[in-house]
Amino acid sequence: MNLIVCVDKNWGIGSEGQLLVHLKEDMKFFKEHTLGKVVVMGRSTLESLPKGEPLKDRTNIVLTHRQDFCKEGIIVVHDMEELLEELNNYDPDDVMIIGGASVYNEMMDMCDKLFVTKVEKEFFADTFIRNIDQNPNFKVVWTSEEMEEKGLKYRFYEYRRRRVEK
Repeated sequence: MNLIVCVDKNWGIGSEGQLLVHLKEDMKFFKEHTLGKVVVMGRSTLESLPKGEPLKDRTNIVLTHRQDFCKEGIIVVHDMEELLEELNNYDPDDVMIIGGASVYNEMMDMCDKLFVTKVEKEFFADTFIRNIDQNPNFKVVWTSEEMEEKGLKYRFYEYRRRRVEK
């Protein structure tokens, strides 16, 4: 499985149910990595998408504790066991975890690749993920050139799970 996220300097990802920043190149990066894939998200993340609609040209899986939740174009699961059972139907390389914080934090250690956009700014954030740089299970294998948009500097990073040497 894979994870894709945009974070600020403090590993903040959102404020009041919205992304901290919308960067054109980050949105392009997100689309390139998720198109044709299986995207896994929480209900709040789905509701934060434009018009609360599933992402086009992707298989959308929503994890929610709300038993009454249903929406056309969405596969709904209600707990981690049900989610993992559903994900057995797909190639793990095609699964992308896209948020929110509780889904990221719960599934991060199950992922092999993490695609992270790091914005070099501290925003007012009320939603955070664990600092991947402090996670000994992952190492950076690729970093983009520094980019700038809307006066914000950022880079794309790819982390990979460290393999245990025998």
